[in-house]
Amino acid sequence: MTNASRWKAVGFLAGCLALAGCGKKFNPASGEVSQTPVTEIGNPAIVAVQNPEQYPLVTTGRIDAPETLTVTGSVQPDISREIPVISLANGRVVAIRARLDDYVHKGQLLFSVQSPDISNAFDVYLKTVNDEQMNNKALVRARDLFAHGAIPQAMLEQAQDAEDDAKADLNAAIEQLQVYGVDKNHPTPIANVYAPVSGVIIAQNITDAAAAGVNLSGSATAFTIADMTHVWVMCDVYENDLPKVHLGQEAKIQLAAYPNRPLTGTIGDIGPVLDPTIRTAKVRIELANPGILKFGMFVTATFYSLNKVPRATVPSTAILHLHDRDWVFEPAGGNQFRRVQVASGDMLPGGLQEILSGVQPGQQVVKDVLSLEATAEAQ
Repeated sequence: MTNASRWKAVGFLAGCLALAGCGKKFNPASGEVSQTPVTEIGNPAIVAVQNPEQYPLVTTGRIDAPETLTVTGSVQPDISREIPVISLANGRVVAIRARLDDYVHKGQLLFSVQSPDISNAFDVYLKTVNDEQMNNKALVRARDLFAHGAIPQAMLEQAQDAEDDAKADLNAAIEQLQVYGVDKNHPTPIANVYAPVSGVIIAQNITDAAAAGVNLSGSATAFTIADMTHVWVMCDVYENDLPKVHLGQEAKIQLAAYPNRPLTGTIGDIGPVLDPTIRTAKVRIELANPGILKFGMFVTATFYSLNKVPRATVPSTAILHLHDRDWVFEPAGGNQFRRVQVASGDMLPGGLQEILSGVQPGQQVVKDVLSLEATAEAQ
């Protein structure tokens, strides 16, 4: 059946509903509206036809499918993968190499800070170098004097202790420069801050010429980088539905932006506190990001329970998709058919489709809603 035929059938159905109340019929051959014996039903969900036998019926089948729960949610960062970027050196920002929403790689330069802390640390380093050299010379003299019996062993031990302390101070001064990212052989008052991980910058708290560091700025975190390879989907589940979800349970994620690319995640947490207003708990779904998920996206999550419930199945041709809703037609006695709204589930082998609600297994429905087109042309 072509798309044109499908739209023609949908138009005919709408015409049936409209003409059922006014007693008129559209003749496709002549393009005219003529009088035809149509029963006044008074119910827009009822369609009366002259030849109901031309509408083949089918009995809905049955499958035992997992009980499902569908909720809405939004994509959020994985908190454990949010990394703050800070400058251990206090000072003024002199250059910013990355901005909010940028994707950065591990080791990439983010910003530079001109810091008096570095100058002070280098000053301490130079003094400890001088102190260590002097104590080393004193130790050498003390060893020579002790070897010739000019000083007691206690004085030699004091000289050794002074040299050890000077070396410890020197090592600490070198490590302090390394913390600031400064090479002791090529000193500079500028501290460069690099990305600790690869990811997207989701927060920025610094600007050019602003203060930076753990003491001078209002927030020690200059940037926040989020690793988007794994994300969370946060859902609200009503109190009465909580027994249907459990840790480790799989969830099917459907995206409005990519309806043909369903994803699968796993429940990693069920909130212990309910929202007192709407009586829902936060359920966290963890999943890998194939590169299409963006923070703040709205999604639909479907949970599949271990309990199985009977579901009706119908041929996919029995479902009318109209105004973002799904309908089937069931016999209503005599020459009448009733339009029933249904909730469609998964597509099944053999051209069948699962029905979540609206009809039960064993009911009769019109097998092919497009057969109404043939009836319309025959009348």
